[in-house]
Amino acid sequence: MLEVGDRAGTVRAVGGPCKLPITAIILAFNEEIHIERCLSRILPLAERVIVIDSFSTDRTVEIARAMGAEVLQHAWKNYSDQFQWGIDNARPTTSWTMRLDADEYLEDRAHAELRLRFDALPEDVTGLTFKLKVIFRGRWIRHGRYYSTILLRLWRTGVGQIEQRWMDEHIVLSHGRTEHIAGGDLVDHNLNDIGWWIDKHNRYSTRHMIDYVNRTYRLFAEDRRIHDTAAAARRKRFMKNNVYGRAPIYLRATLFYLYRYIIRAGFLDGKEGFVFHFMHGFWMMMLIDAKIDEARSFIKAHGVDAFRAHVKARHGLEV
Repeated sequence: MLEVGDRAGTVRAVGGPCKLPITAIILAFNEEIHIERCLSRILPLAERVIVIDSFSTDRTVEIARAMGAEVLQHAWKNYSDQFQWGIDNARPTTSWTMRLDADEYLEDRAHAELRLRFDALPEDVTGLTFKLKVIFRGRWIRHGRYYSTILLRLWRTGVGQIEQRWMDEHIVLSHGRTEHIAGGDLVDHNLNDIGWWIDKHNRYSTRHMIDYVNRTYRLFAEDRRIHDTAAAARRKRFMKNNVYGRAPIYLRATLFYLYRYIIRAGFLDGKEGFVFHFMHGFWMMMLIDAKIDEARSFIKAHGVDAFRAHVKARHGLEV
């Protein structure tokens, strides 16, 4: 199919939908259940699509290459490190860069608005944000505060960098401002079973614990770039560190769950919502607190260096 370029650099396939000057970077490990869906949604939109694979043992790489995506492979440390490696080694040549997870995709309405607005974006707009729509066990989690999450996922190449954290990392912009893509959402729809979900969030809780413990014991330098931005992520981080983070452990997990499920009407999300809000808003938060409590006791008894060695031996994480 013949491709031509317009004045803004948008690539248009004659007789087909336009491709925008975007390099989409997707992290993947054993994602054969999701990768075809993810790529089928983004390939018609983005000029270049790159999968950063952590040496999958299933058909992830085979499927990605067959569908026309580029594949680079790098050993996993954490999300921040992997994505920054992806940016550095993919070397995007398009004017915009995008971050996606393999179990995510943009709704068609988001595609349409991007195509409509892209060429007319002011020069001082260096990032685009999307509303996150989580689908859990087939149900949209619409209540409980969760459908208010705004994420920066598309930015002018070279302007965005990812925070170096063990968990809850965000893209930060060196300059400029963001605009929001409304009308269509970024969808997080994982198709794995509940056992997989529990294992994943158990690992997440360990990484959250490391970031919390680091604020007290200075295991490593804290990336504070988010504090210099005007993004919604900065406000969320402030609440996490200075409100939730200062509340008594265990009590805060209980109050957070009650806030989400009752005050923010999570109960309206039905039986799937009950499981999600309980597991995500109570079980995981309580697990994080239990691991923080355990870490503090370990450090008090054995010291910070011994804790680093323990985390490496127990979880394989270099802190």
